[in-house]
Amino acid sequence: MRIVITNDAVELGKSAGKAAANKIRETITRRDQVNILLATGASQVLNHLTREKDIDWSKVVMFHMDEYIGVDASSPVSFRKYLKERFLEKVSPLKASYLIQGDSEPQKECDRISSIIENHPIDVALVGIGENGHLAFNDPPADFETEKPYIIVELDEQCRKQQYGEGWFKSVSDVPKFAISISIKQVLKAKHIICSVPDSRKAKAVKDCLEQPVSNLFPASILQVHQNCVCFLDRFSADLLSSAITVK
Repeated sequence: MRIVITNDAVELGKSAGKAAANKIRETITRRDQVNILLATGASQVLNHLTREKDIDWSKVVMFHMDEYIGVDASSPVSFRKYLKERFLEKVSPLKASYLIQGDSEPQKECDRISSIIENHPIDVALVGIGENGHLAFNDPPADFETEKPYIIVELDEQCRKQQYGEGWFKSVSDVPKFAISISIKQVLKAKHIICSVPDSRKAKAVKDCLEQPVSNLFPASILQVHQNCVCFLDRFSADLLSSAITVK
């Protein structure tokens, strides 16, 4: 893992978005298709990525990381709606986009989307780290062993409080308790991972996941073992890191 510390969330978004765009372009030069995985929490990265020039989006296939169970695509809290508005509608039509249908029967939907991603190895994954250290919706203690690409997960209290705190729900009790999430092992299969984590509220999780030994109690700590992962922080999310690691 390589760590890049930027001054603020705007600079982080530009740097991570540029890195993602470069990897997408590089992959397209080698073959006619690039498969990407997008998280919904990094709006500053998506904002920059959608402005990048000279990307042939017709060669891009997109997957997303997670979706609440029981939420339809028109709901304001739907991650499908989020990606449609902040990504899909801002770029020229993709070769394909595969969105998790949270209002379908959960296990059948896991099986459906899993069967598709197994035939589309991810080239570039854009991920984040949650306040509880989760990667996608794999809350601690995360399942580091399952080989299934997408799984049903139960959201812990801290995760649900984060979703409420970000303004998506009227109360913590309104946050769904279950979701479909990409698994840890499936994330690690991506050839390149770009992790972006802004804001001081993520500082403790960043310290735990980047400085503690790899553990399912700090799910995103698994990114330490990926050979092509770059983690973009701002000075606020990096505030608790030791001086030995805070280098750009």
